[in-house]
Amino acid sequence: MKIINTAAILLLATLGAAWGQTGKPASLAELARYSGADREQILVEGGKKEGKLVWYTSLTAYKEIVSVFEAKYPGVKVETYRADSSALMKRTLTEAQARRYVVDVFETTPPPLMLFRDQQLLMPYTTPSIASFPEDSKEDAPKGLFYWVTDRESFVGVGYNKNSVSAKDVPKNFGDLLRPEWKGKLAFSGTDTGERVIGAMLKAKGEEFVRKLKDHDAKLHMISGGALNELVVSGEVTIAATIFRNHVLMAIEKGAPVAWVPMDLVVSNAGGAAIAAHAPHPHAATLFVDFILSPQGQKIFEEKFKYGTPLKDYGFKRWYPEKGLMTAQYEQLSDKWRKLLREIGRK
Repeated sequence: MKIINTAAILLLATLGAAWGQTGKPASLAELARYSGADREQILVEGGKKEGKLVWYTSLTAYKEIVSVFEAKYPGVKVETYRADSSALMKRTLTEAQARRYVVDVFETTPPPLMLFRDQQLLMPYTTPSIASFPEDSKEDAPKGLFYWVTDRESFVGVGYNKNSVSAKDVPKNFGDLLRPEWKGKLAFSGTDTGERVIGAMLKAKGEEFVRKLKDHDAKLHMISGGALNELVVSGEVTIAATIFRNHVLMAIEKGAPVAWVPMDLVVSNAGGAAIAAHAPHPHAATLFVDFILSPQGQKIFEEKFKYGTPLKDYGFKRWYPEKGLMTAQYEQLSDKWRKLLREIGRK
């Protein structure tokens, strides 16, 4: 009888192990790391049962993405909360403190994502397209997974009005910005965009170079990079060092006489896709992140909204200011950049 019982136990253990190997992933953690060939099928079936997902994003142009996703996966609706990164961060932390878990997927800039990571509010994951993304675009998590992956990039460089700047005078690097013809004409955004450009200048040229901008009578405008680009379009500003490439491309499509050039180091104002650690709709959440990072999702970002994608080499050196830093480390650096930027604008 003892021999029979032992055999029965071994049989049950073997069957249990076999079931564990063939059973479908069900929990959020299992779904997020699952890489089987039937991943999409499992996510679609589960997503339709869940019926929806909740997306928190700082993207201004998000409706097209939702529209294409819902058309591709009928039965899975996307409820969107759109806000700037600060408001999105505040809402998320307030909900987390109340243990009110609403959000499934985040798409926002690295500073909020870094804080969510530090507060254990992100679920590490993988995605079918992950091998196509360069290392700098992925935030590593344990066991070969990722906290977020960059899905779109706004490149910050020099924008200028072609009616005021001749082709022979177009700057090709940071050093060219100190040429005599730009004295009193070079503009900076006074927001975090300007701060990050100062960080790039420090990394590429050093602090002595940055301080020379004050003697060069660089102008500080306390407006966003997008608003500053409008001044370049109108001709009120001749040249600015804190202009987003995608803003210029969209302005060119409307016939504006503007152009954009990269400098020695191009700040990448990136947006990353992440899954919430307590996502209430795990199948739909994982499916949506897979879609955003898929070739189809990346094509929407690049062609519809003129964002850059990590999948392409644009011929210049990108710089991710937050890469490899904890929140406190990044805030310390940001504070230094902010002080230098203010010093440049102080007359």
